[in-house]
Amino acid sequence: MSRTVQDFLGASPTARIAARLELGGRRTVTIWENRDDRVLYETPAGHTFSFYLEGGTGTRRLDAGAVAGWPGAVCILPEGQGSAWEITAPFRFVHLYLPDDALRAAYAMTHDCDARRLEVRDVTFAALPEIGAPLRRLALAAEAQDRLAADGALAELVGALPARRLAVKGGLSPLALRRIDDWIEAHLEGPIRLADLAALAGLSEFHVQRMFRLCRGVSPHGWVTQRRIARAQALLRGPEPLAGIAAACGFSSQSHFTRVFGRETGLTPAAYRAGADLGGLRR
Repeated sequence: MSRTVQDFLGASPTARIAARLELGGRRTVTIWENRDDRVLYETPAGHTFSFYLEGGTGTRRLDAGAVAGWPGAVCILPEGQGSAWEITAPFRFVHLYLPDDALRAAYAMTHDCDARRLEVRDVTFAALPEIGAPLRRLALAAEAQDRLAADGALAELVGALPARRLAVKGGLSPLALRRIDDWIEAHLEGPIRLADLAALAGLSEFHVQRMFRLCRGVSPHGWVTQRRIARAQALLRGPEPLAGIAAACGFSSQSHFTRVFGRETGLTPAAYRAGADLGGLRR
């Protein structure tokens, strides 16, 4: 299995985790402290968004002209982008780790566009307040173990990512995607088959599976799961029993609902509901 930036840092003898918050779906926020170190990230898996909380003037990226950081600097390391770093002074920074499929699916959903329009560029020590502000809030959420605050900050960060101008070829037409999206939303409480989506698009099951992944960044099954979890999160802000929410979101049982919800969000439905209550989100 490919190693993430977090895996490489975890092998460092001097890097220390100050706080970590699992967001589910292999998404993680980690606050690190480090000093007197050299770190090499070799073709890391997933994308890493970094924000320097304290210090950084003693941190240099060796493969990019030995430029140094500062408090408030943003770095973005795309999946597969190697880099080499030297740290000569203590500093504290936050990392957001996102698998490629999770980021592309969130981008497609947030911007209502083809996932291939997302371009994650290599950025070293930039002043990007639209990225830095949500990363700072993610750091505060990690320290407080506040998942709801982290969800909001993550949504803000994805919303701030720009779309590249790209004439996408292949994939599903916007009309076919809209038909599929609308049909999924209308049938979340029941079984959803690939044959149903293929019929809506006028394609074979093989082709709709492949084309949907191109456009959305995840498989149809992964997309449906995300939509079911989103509906469940909305319903958990109300008084409906968990068993009723499970049924309304297409899960075969409450235990199945709890298992999938935990995998995708890092929380049990009950814990999410409790956090929504504390955050004043229930209406």
